[in-house]
Amino acid sequence: MPDLSPENRPGREGHSLSRLGSEGHSGPVAPMLLLWISGLGAGIVLLHFVQKLLFPYFWDDFRYLLKVVRYGIRLQLYSRKGELVTVLDKFLSCAKKQPQKPFIIYEGDIYTYEDVDKRSSKVAYVFLNHSTLKRGDTVALLMSNEPDFVHVWFGLAKLGCVVAFLNSNVRSNSLLHCIRSCEPRALVVGADLLEAIEEILPNLPEDISVWGVRDSVPRGIISLTEKLMTASDKLVPRSHHIASNLKSPYLYIFTSGTTGLPKAAVITQLQALKGSVGMWAFGCTTDDIIYITLPLYHSAGALLGIGGCIELGATCVLKKKFSASQFWNDCKKYNVTVFQYIGEICRYLCKQPKREGEKDHQVRLAIGNGVRSDVWREFVDRFGNIKMCEFYGATEGNICFMNHTGQIGAVGRTNFFYKVFFNFDLIKYDFQKDEPIRNEQGWCSRVKKAFISICVFRCGPRLLFFQWPGGAQKLDAPGEPGLLISQVNKNNPFFGYAGNKKHTEKKLLCNVFKKGDVYFNTGDLMVQDQEDFLYFWDRLGDTFRWKGENIATTEVADVIGMLDFIEESNVYGVAVPGCEGKAGMASIILKPNKSLDLEKVYKQVVTFLPAYAWPQFLRIQEEMEVTGTFKPKKFQLVQEGFSPLKISDPLYFMDNSKKAYVPLTKEVYDQIMLGEIRL
Repeated sequence: MPDLSPENRPGREGHSLSRLGSEGHSGPVAPMLLLWISGLGAGIVLLHFVQKLLFPYFWDDFRYLLKVVRYGIRLQLYSRKGELVTVLDKFLSCAKKQPQKPFIIYEGDIYTYEDVDKRSSKVAYVFLNHSTLKRGDTVALLMSNEPDFVHVWFGLAKLGCVVAFLNSNVRSNSLLHCIRSCEPRALVVGADLLEAIEEILPNLPEDISVWGVRDSVPRGIISLTEKLMTASDKLVPRSHHIASNLKSPYLYIFTSGTTGLPKAAVITQLQALKGSVGMWAFGCTTDDIIYITLPLYHSAGALLGIGGCIELGATCVLKKKFSASQFWNDCKKYNVTVFQYIGEICRYLCKQPKREGEKDHQVRLAIGNGVRSDVWREFVDRFGNIKMCEFYGATEGNICFMNHTGQIGAVGRTNFFYKVFFNFDLIKYDFQKDEPIRNEQGWCSRVKKAFISICVFRCGPRLLFFQWPGGAQKLDAPGEPGLLISQVNKNNPFFGYAGNKKHTEKKLLCNVFKKGDVYFNTGDLMVQDQEDFLYFWDRLGDTFRWKGENIATTEVADVIGMLDFIEESNVYGVAVPGCEGKAGMASIILKPNKSLDLEKVYKQVVTFLPAYAWPQFLRIQEEMEVTGTFKPKKFQLVQEGFSPLKISDPLYFMDNSKKAYVPLTKEVYDQIMLGEIRL
């Protein structure tokens, strides 16, 4: 019989290491196995150490990439099934799945997904029964932030109409230009903006019907509110709005771009879908309550904000206008967990008097762009552990960045994975000539990126030493500022602007690195550091940002130039300490034998320009320097700013408390520099 004593039984501990060391070739196996496991463990630890040292953001980048790929696969699956799902389709799905869930909270009133669905259907049936609108027609929308903005937007979308969002601050000739440029068949106006339309009503094209969201409307305007009272709220057949192509126009959103009057950027169904996943990509969920104070006529409020809520099936608290004094009270009252921002919002909140319990809220994420590093730090220190989710993207652009790691000051991050999907570059720019630098062959040149060289030495069996040439100072070395351009191709198209094709062509750079290539010109200077973080540097072209808006310098110059005593005006932006963006400044040349009338200048800009476009400073010059192509030179003017210590020309400052332009003395200048005078 076989020996089944405990030490010889198979599967028992007795038949293990003691016998392996005494029979045949089995002796060394156990020590080798232990050594192998030990070496593997050490290798894993070492690899982890090297990864943390050399590629500290690898896993953050990888997780972000997985989200991008996951969403791309989802779109492909929809496409292969023959289902072109749009933002409107996703809203209708939410209304069906969670009809009683709050979608919009506005001034204490709750509008559920079902409420918005039914109200928007009423809007659709009003236009279906009382107008000649058909699928593909454009309808302009001039409204402030309110639930009816969404109701009208979705109602028109249910008919397959393209909705053009008009900036509610624009007036007079600029407003007329915007309406004409998108060629709408109808115009819908909010109750508080009817006066702005009355001013230009006689000059509107005859084939445009104007609808007012108010019971009593001026002559020549149809009351949409009156007709909504008897309209049906039943389901609108999907055949009216079903998308045949995700690249078909969905919205027109106006942007000043880099030159001239506002232009209607074409927003396709695909762009709207991409914009709507931004909040999801930053980690928002269906349980979040999102506070939107940004204007819905911009892409951030409409696509990222409202579209983002729909993508998540979440709730948004909509505010008519941002209020720094009411902000945290609203957050506490409505249990807000996420809010959208621009840099100015965070700065205004930091300027508020300190109060007890400022960290007593549920806000965990803030999503937006344009916040300075110092404001970022101050905001988080003061108001609690809120993750700032900074991003970059132009309304009409084909490139965007997301700062998914939370690096302070960065607008986004790039890496090897990102470059696989989005081909962009930073190229050298001539600030004097105001154009990209090209070499003798006519090609553009990439800027130098900040980098850190790493020398690796092996000393002994397991030790690695890393040396950083130049010392720790190299770690903070910035890259060279360059113009951000993004290649236009099948995967990243540029859809341009409605109307004049020249506007679209001006935003493109051709033959950049080789013959035939085409790139979208963002008009923004960026810097890339040694860790592949991207930082906004400045805005180029005939535009600058102030109060969260793009200001077209030519538009402001044209308004000032209408005065009969002004020969020429040159408008540009100047940096002001403690302020986001740049304040407007106008250099003015007077006509011969004419004197400056400051009262008329003030009245002109206040009447014909939105508040954010008013020039804060005036400079009176005797002659205007021009470039070789006869464009006014701005580089030197921008560098000199508004300092009376550097400039001998007469200077004036817009004093809103006095409602006038007043001399910019050294005392006034010092008050502005110290932040005692608020712009």
